[in-house]
Amino acid sequence: MIRLPISVTILTKNSQKYLKEVLEALASFDEVLICDTGSEDNTLLIAQEFPNAVIYKRSFIGFGPTHNIASSLARNDWILSVDSDEVVTDELAKEIADLKLAAGHVYSFPRHNEYRGKWIKWCGWHPDRQIRLFNRAETRFTDAQVHESIIIEHLKHVHLQAPLRHYSYDKVADFLTKMQSYSTLFATQYQGHKHSSFGKALSHGSFSFFKSYILKRGFLGGQEGFEISFYNAATAFYKYLKLAEANRQLELEGLEKCGDGQTKKLAASKPLHQATPNQAPPSGEHKQK
Repeated sequence: MIRLPISVTILTKNSQKYLKEVLEALASFDEVLICDTGSEDNTLLIAQEFPNAVIYKRSFIGFGPTHNIASSLARNDWILSVDSDEVVTDELAKEIADLKLAAGHVYSFPRHNEYRGKWIKWCGWHPDRQIRLFNRAETRFTDAQVHESIIIEHLKHVHLQAPLRHYSYDKVADFLTKMQSYSTLFATQYQGHKHSSFGKALSHGSFSFFKSYILKRGFLGGQEGFEISFYNAATAFYKYLKLAEANRQLELEGLEKCGDGQTKKLAASKPLHQATPNQAPPSGEHKQK
């Protein structure tokens, strides 16, 4: 079999549930690079069964930075980044195979997100277009701890049509696990750089529910639509509540974190937001790793 000169990168940690199906769908790619951040289940044993899979073990330092480490380890410059619960459909694999990959371009495709085995088309979960195919010599992921995305400044964005299948959440417990993880990463990322309070947490949570359930038509999704909208609201609420708590801790210490990793005395004024480069829209509040 002549494989596509593309390296697929996947971050894993205890990812055995869907990994076999994920890797079977990637048989046509030259390399599948597994960057494992501490699996204790059968993830690595499953990966070892596939001849095009290469395994590296690295520490998790945030989603964006860890994705960039994985890209740097790849054999090829063209990178297709997928998560360990995302399956490249046959249609998408064929569409990628038919591409003439061009310098100065990045490629995106829609993602079909599932909850309890049902494709969710509401709550902002559809079409959920993802930019995931890029040349590492031209761009990379942002350094965001969570909701990372590909920097697309000065690059042409090409829209593919075939979808990526995403096993988002199987059960309510998955919501709680991801909410805990993502809210903590958010607080870590913005601690000392973004103001927060109980009122801000409440307003973000309330508007998130309104946006998901009303503006994004979650009410059309029945029970699943309500559950997802409530989850989005709870995640937004606890993100900002944890950030407020983290900022208070800095105030107690009399120190503020700076972007260069140094510390300085807490300024009297609120810290300013940091400018970020032009980048693709983040994957959304529900995105999982």
